[in-house]
Amino acid sequence: MSVIDEPQQEQTAQEQAVVPQGHPRILALANQKGGVGKTTTAINLGTALAAIGERVLIVDLDPQGNASTGLGIDRRSRSCSTYDVLIGEAALREAVVSTAVPRLHIAPSTMDLSGLELELGTTPGRAFKLRDAIGALNNNVSPDADYTYVLIDCPPSLNLLTVNAMAASDAILVPLQCEFFALEGLSQLLQTVEQVRSTLNPNLSIHGIVLTMFDSRNNLSNQVVADVRQFMGEKVYKTMIPRNVRISEAPSYGKPVLVYDLKCVGSEAYLRLATEVIQRERELRTTH
Repeated sequence: MSVIDEPQQEQTAQEQAVVPQGHPRILALANQKGGVGKTTTAINLGTALAAIGERVLIVDLDPQGNASTGLGIDRRSRSCSTYDVLIGEAALREAVVSTAVPRLHIAPSTMDLSGLELELGTTPGRAFKLRDAIGALNNNVSPDADYTYVLIDCPPSLNLLTVNAMAASDAILVPLQCEFFALEGLSQLLQTVEQVRSTLNPNLSIHGIVLTMFDSRNNLSNQVVADVRQFMGEKVYKTMIPRNVRISEAPSYGKPVLVYDLKCVGSEAYLRLATEVIQRERELRTTH
């Protein structure tokens, strides 16, 4: 039996309650394929949102911890991590650390996360560990940690970590590389979202799809863009993230690209994406 299909009789009425208005918007950055720019987008979208005034928490759920490293959080200093939170040994606020970017915090990860599925075994409610941790954070915030956005960086696979992220989230943001098999990977992800929606989180939606590593000189890139826009319509953000050497260089310096080189085309693209995400949020609020 998979994590998604496990019986949900443990969910109480309280657990099923709608999250009150004013809670942060929780977005999981997910794609079952690796190398699509997921972590890069988590880091740089988070930075861009913070740069235009939002208060952002990144939750690193990837055992590789690249989002944490890319924001300058040294591996040796991660005494409390998302692993400790998910096994119930720490509250989420205890794992949160500030970054060099004002209004941007992160809950870092460690390799310990890779053993989480075995460690939790058949623990009741194991798919809701992150949701409960974020809910507790909402009830115990300090003024400087009153987040408007929580971005969850998922591992590039469907496992208990990704399921926890989807169960905790309002919506999924999908980074999609402009490559030949992009639509195939997207179809698999959409099936997973439907499974999670039917068993764990009925309100989960696709916030949007961001096309990454776009090269306008490449015919394949342009064809993928056309195909994805035809397949997904308005779910695809207008902003595309270009192939850009500055985006690739920035993580090795422990910096988001907006800190590394604010004027490069990669930084400009992530600022446009942040503006588009916020605009989409406004539209969602006016239609619900």
